Amino acid sequence: MPGIDECLLEAMALPGARGAALVDWSSGLALGTVGESPVGDHETTAAETAELARAAAEYESFAQPAAPPPGAAGISGPPVEDLIVTTRTGYHVLRFVETSFDSSVFLHLWLDRTEGNLALARHRLRALAEGLVLR
Repeated sequence: MPGIDECLLEAMALPGARGAALVDWSSGLALGTVGESPVGDHETTAAETAELARAAAEYESFAQPAAPPPGAAGISGPPVEDLIVTTRTGYHVLRFVETSFDSSVFLHLWLDRTEGNLALARHRLRALAEGLVLR
């Protein structure tokens, strides 16, 4: 199970990856970063993406609780799995990470639009988020 640095390096191995970060959306702080930042400053990018993640996770329109399957006690983890923002030159994929404490972190991957593979990135970020060990 990878830690933060290993997880971010694996994310950067994806085709078209420009930058990646693990961000705490409750504080807007980057817990780890690698590669480039769209605005040249990882802390600014973390704060801005945290605003978006917080809105999706907390607004009732996006975070409606799912009905538990018959016989299940309930569903744990963040109600939103991921967010995708498409710009003219890239994709921003925010993947929420379920943790044993408050699940207020997400992986942010910035992909070049011409070189990136959005489907592959979503699939790989899901696997990375599920295997991430926060130390």
